Amino acid sequence: MTQANRFGFAFDNSYARDLEGFYVAQDGAFAPAPQVVRLNEALARDLGLDPDALRSEAGAHVLAGSVLPEGASPLAMAYAGHQFGGFSPQLGDGRALLLGEVKNAQGHRRDIHLKGSGRTPFSRGGDGKAVLGPVLREYLMGEAMAALGIPTTRALAATTTGAQVLREAGPQPGAVLARIGASHLRVGTFQFFAARGEAARVSQLLDYCIARHDPELADAPDKALLFLRNVIARQAHLAAAWMGVGFIHGVMNTDNMTISGETIDYGPCAFMDRYDPETVFSSIDQTGRYAYANQPGIARWNLARLAETLLPFLSDDEAEAIRLATVEIDGFIAVYEAAWTDVMRAKLGFRVPQAGDAALATAFLAAMQGQFGEGQEVDFTNAFRALSDVLRGDEGALAAQFTDRSVAQAWQAEWRARLDAEGGEDADRAAAMEAKNPTYIPRNHLVETALAAAGTGDLGPFDTLMEVLTAPFTRRTGLEAFSQPAPDSFAGYRTFCGT
Repeated sequence: MTQANRFGFAFDNSYARDLEGFYVAQDGAFAPAPQVVRLNEALARDLGLDPDALRSEAGAHVLAGSVLPEGASPLAMAYAGHQFGGFSPQLGDGRALLLGEVKNAQGHRRDIHLKGSGRTPFSRGGDGKAVLGPVLREYLMGEAMAALGIPTTRALAATTTGAQVLREAGPQPGAVLARIGASHLRVGTFQFFAARGEAARVSQLLDYCIARHDPELADAPDKALLFLRNVIARQAHLAAAWMGVGFIHGVMNTDNMTISGETIDYGPCAFMDRYDPETVFSSIDQTGRYAYANQPGIARWNLARLAETLLPFLSDDEAEAIRLATVEIDGFIAVYEAAWTDVMRAKLGFRVPQAGDAALATAFLAAMQGQFGEGQEVDFTNAFRALSDVLRGDEGALAAQFTDRSVAQAWQAEWRARLDAEGGEDADRAAAMEAKNPTYIPRNHLVETALAAAGTGDLGPFDTLMEVLTAPFTRRTGLEAFSQPAPDSFAGYRTFCGT
């Protein structure tokens, strides 16, 4: 029996086959004693993989990148990127490998990507390794986002390598994240070749991306323009989804923006507790470039960088190409605003769209924020969830979230009038809202507690938190601590680019 049959991998590696020159073939580093710490069994089965085989010693070597299963074509992808606004012409997979591609139960192509698998030609002096804490963090965050219904890369496995990795805090257990994505194509992938003036390779990449993500455009005479429009729409909807749950990515560089519209690279991300549009968690974001409120604008800025790489394919006339690209990039605003308004309508319980819905949603956020420097200290997640409690008869549920209850009561009266004008049963509306407003998110203090315990070998808190987050919309008795904001002692929380 071959290893391919044993593990279930049925590789069909289109990136390696169709894009020679877009990567460097690379094997993973040897792992002396790998162990599968956590395996996403449901995802493994969806990919046609055998969870029991993956848990074996041989499977651990595969998931650590130490041994290749039959049919794999491991490679480090080339890409560039704007990092905090500054352009780096060569980044690439410095500590990751695309092991290969398989198709899931629905027939959709999925990358199997190993993060932390060792040094590559793109490592830029780094060791190419990852450590257990950040790997578990990305595992948890990606699965939490999937449970929230937000497009994301997902975790297949977290595997320790049996080697120690030196970091500022001292030696730590080395680990590899096996990550699954619709692809790992990025805005930065286009930038890499465009910056070198390699128009033929950009054209080749465009055709590959269209074949993989927008096959209906393959024969369109204006396929580059329509492709750009589709990527803009995917990213606009993704940004709206982030904003709807208080998610802050933290490092929205162009090399971290996917063509597929999936969330990728969870290094310094976090979720807001108290609502503040200027919230920043990332320790490396000194200027607030990637603050919560800035995310839609940054997405648009990144998409403009993609548009720049496609100008030669929009029109033979440069001025016309710029005009066409500008129209599409400017169109991001309307697409995003429509997507955000739809997200907010669902969260507020509006079923029949009305012209004033966006303004009422904005007024709710303004009420949460407070005025004149006097914040209301409102928890973003709990405030939205309280709205369905109001509809279930607890009239004071929303006001209880505010320092000044009169602020909430004034807005609640407008909201209630809007609902009454629409009509419908409160209980039905509350149930629909509860399917959009989570009770449980990855609270930062709970994530850190779980990771600290994992660092001592106790994965119990991690597993408990994972179990809670897999059903974020269902309020359960006994889990009240998982819906509470961080204590005051947790103020000043900062995140780091660990993986």
